[in-house]
Amino acid sequence: MDRKMLRDDQWERIEQLLPGKAGDRGVTARDNRRFVEAVLWIMRTGSPWRDLPAEFGPWHRTYVRFSRWREKGVFEHVARALRSDADMEQLFIDSTIVRAHQHSAGAQKKQALRKSAARGAG
Repeated sequence: MDRKMLRDDQWERIEQLLPGKAGDRGVTARDNRRFVEAVLWIMRTGSPWRDLPAEFGPWHRTYVRFSRWREKGVFEHVARALRSDADMEQLFIDSTIVRAHQHSAGAQKKQALRKSAARGAG
């Protein structure tokens, strides 16, 4: 994997906060960095998990691991640990990456369209 999102110093700061270290219960993870890079790629691009590049490993296995970490609160733990960083003080969601349902823009629902069409036809 040539292109990484995390610099080495950033990785070193979070590496010990993640499950799967030597000494932790269970399996020792040998690819935590690749996994975190995969999650960051998904978050940055907004792509579906199925579109995860092969260099990050099998998409389904990555998604399952993401779900488990999310349920365990791993990401919240890392965010709390990094919240004093200037880069992490504020997090913005740009509207260009947030998809809204068509009805959120005031479009009529299909059912309402059918009723108004039925009234006008008679």
